[in-house]
Amino acid sequence: MSSPVPETRSAACSLRGWLDRLEATNRLTVMRPGVGLVHQLAAVAKRLDGTTATLFPHPDGHSGTVVSGLVSDRAWMAEALGVPGDELIAHCQRAAADPLPWREVAEAPVQEIVHRGPIDLTRLLPIPTHNEHDSGPYISAGLTIARDPETGIQNVSIHRCQINGPDRIGILLLPRHTDHFYRKAEAKGEALEIALVIGVDPATLLASQAIVPVGQDELEIAGALRGEPLDVVRCKTNRVRVPAEAEIVIEGRLLPQVREAEGPFGEFPQYYGERADRHVIQVDAVTHRVRPLFHTIVGGGLEHLLLGAIPREATILATLQRNFPNVQDVHLSLGGVGRYHLVVKLRQTQHGEAKNVLLGAFAAHYDIKHAVVVDPDVDIHNAREVEWAVATRFQADRDLVVVGNSQCSRLDPSTDEGLGAKWGIDATIPIGSPEMKFKRIRVPGEESVDLDRLAAPGADWRAVIE
Repeated sequence: MSSPVPETRSAACSLRGWLDRLEATNRLTVMRPGVGLVHQLAAVAKRLDGTTATLFPHPDGHSGTVVSGLVSDRAWMAEALGVPGDELIAHCQRAAADPLPWREVAEAPVQEIVHRGPIDLTRLLPIPTHNEHDSGPYISAGLTIARDPETGIQNVSIHRCQINGPDRIGILLLPRHTDHFYRKAEAKGEALEIALVIGVDPATLLASQAIVPVGQDELEIAGALRGEPLDVVRCKTNRVRVPAEAEIVIEGRLLPQVREAEGPFGEFPQYYGERADRHVIQVDAVTHRVRPLFHTIVGGGLEHLLLGAIPREATILATLQRNFPNVQDVHLSLGGVGRYHLVVKLRQTQHGEAKNVLLGAFAAHYDIKHAVVVDPDVDIHNAREVEWAVATRFQADRDLVVVGNSQCSRLDPSTDEGLGAKWGIDATIPIGSPEMKFKRIRVPGEESVDLDRLAAPGADWRAVIE
């Protein structure tokens, strides 16, 4: 049964509409034509990361245009979705719980121009090389849309994609849903139909990172985030449905029993993902708008980290609240690369509850490596406040939880191929503590004092004490 369309509509239901919003509010920097695709473009985008988005017309003389840094601030993402900042996670939770079925159309802007036959990706698309030791140009912001060969249900995710040849792409598949679909097809000796979609609206970009069960199409979550069904169109050479308003679609097949060298590539932990034999996409067609925009995400930048953090926060919070209703909020810190370090706000009512919450956090997502539980008076988005809670409310022999030989992120270089350890800190006030022992100091009136009325700008201190 279809879900009702929410009343609140996304503030930016297309990539171009969001660029208009950024430009109108002085958050878009347009560079001069000719910026170099190898390192220079990424250097500019990273320098402006979190300050403005960047647009690069005709980089290296290419006919195309590159954009980067579209959602490199948490507040921008909330604005793009049309919700207040403090409702961002709740909005993501609602969208994942109550997705909105997409709407298929016969014609779409993303198929205004169609390239078949011999394909040369670097001629068609301005694909940058980002970090110093990256093995070459990468598609880093492409949504990989795969179709379950048995059920036809789709999955949307983002994977790093190395250009291996004119019509060949190496792709890193982690053991998630796309890999699950691929294994089904490979077991039958068949290729898996996929599409790489480049240049989508912020809601669809964020939805691609939702942590949901296999069998749930993230394009339907995008519709719920936007407040209206997402228009999709069937690919020209396969049965995958892609966002109709996207900029570029690369249609292809994940080949069975084929692996080729891929990497290194600068990843979100700010280290390189190593070189190894990876899966391979054979490109069958490229479709795009007239004068398409190529979105690139600089590895390890704010856009990369936030896109991973925000949907995970929504999923982790929902998971924890099912078992611990007193959990009020969660935050994946940027210092923990938006994946590894979690802070949980808990209104503790039972002895030992914080430790159970820590164990629940580790189970909520295998990426979580360090977790801290704090009381409601601590601002979990303020690293100084969290550190203060640990400094004044935590004792290692009483409040530390360590879990060894655990599944962790394979991209964490400190693990042994993804096998590592987790620790949790209970930084909550022990139940039953004397009231004044943990009473936070405050100066009455600090927040409301009228500094402009009381200050004397320009006064000479020696004169005023006479």
